[in-house]
Amino acid sequence: VLIGLLKVIKGRWACLPLSQRFYLPQKAINAKSDNMRVAGKVVSFQTKLQQAVEMVIQVAQHFAGVDIIIVCDSWFGNNGLFKPLRTKLGNFVHLLSRLRSNTVLYSIPKIGSSKKPGRPKKYGSRLGSCAEMAAAFMAYASTYHVFLYGKYREVNAYSQIVMLKTLKCPVRVVWVFRKTQWIAIFSTDLKLSVEQIIEYYGARWKIESGFKEIKQDIGSSKSQTRNAQAVINHINFSIMAATIIWIYGSRLENIPERRHKVKGRNSFAFSDLRHIIAKSALSDDFHAVCNQDNKLPRKSFLEALLRMVG
Repeated sequence: VLIGLLKVIKGRWACLPLSQRFYLPQKAINAKSDNMRVAGKVVSFQTKLQQAVEMVIQVAQHFAGVDIIIVCDSWFGNNGLFKPLRTKLGNFVHLLSRLRSNTVLYSIPKIGSSKKPGRPKKYGSRLGSCAEMAAAFMAYASTYHVFLYGKYREVNAYSQIVMLKTLKCPVRVVWVFRKTQWIAIFSTDLKLSVEQIIEYYGARWKIESGFKEIKQDIGSSKSQTRNAQAVINHINFSIMAATIIWIYGSRLENIPERRHKVKGRNSFAFSDLRHIIAKSALSDDFHAVCNQDNKLPRKSFLEALLRMVG
């Protein structure tokens, strides 16, 4: 389980990995095998949602008072992630994810002037499933100009604010229509525009690209470590290296050029930043900048890293 910061760097989205946890199955932990031990101790079981909640709370402490939007796939986009985060962080945290086609949506309850016995309604009338509403709204979709996958594209979409029982709160749902398919994206932050919701969810794919960068470009998949602690140390150094490379890219004066041209892709790649760093490290000026005699004060690495990103 990995969390990262989605950030626009030189005109393209990038995922800067911040923290990770290895998911260990309950059955494997109960077996008490050697590879289930960290620092000689058997680890306690945590679900993937619990691991994600723990990491997000740790990172959120460095952004006090700032709205945090959690962009995730439909597996994480539920109350198992949202409720504990809202309990701990309050209304500053929001969820942006994809809805399943069979998810039932409800209208916003009307606040009437007449006082009836009992508690007021939390949900309005049943509107239908995502699939049913997509079929009804397709003819009413509007065209939006959205920055998506490296360039501005025209996207047909329809938006409506509804109640979602799985999260027990109002959400803005955006149906995005393609030629033969559609998807439904939701956000608990009602202030986000249709364009922002589509763009942020499209940027979520950079999380998947981040796995490739860590495994292949950094070389984590070729690690020769044999015990759990060594694997954890190696992956931590790998995600730290990936984040530092992206921070370096954000500080460049000019937009890097793409060395290996790919049809339909004009923005630079992660490997291009690695090439620039390697070239700079071999220059004569490198040791003048990175003086080994200088001693840096001891500070929280994560705090310094997040400050550089901001």
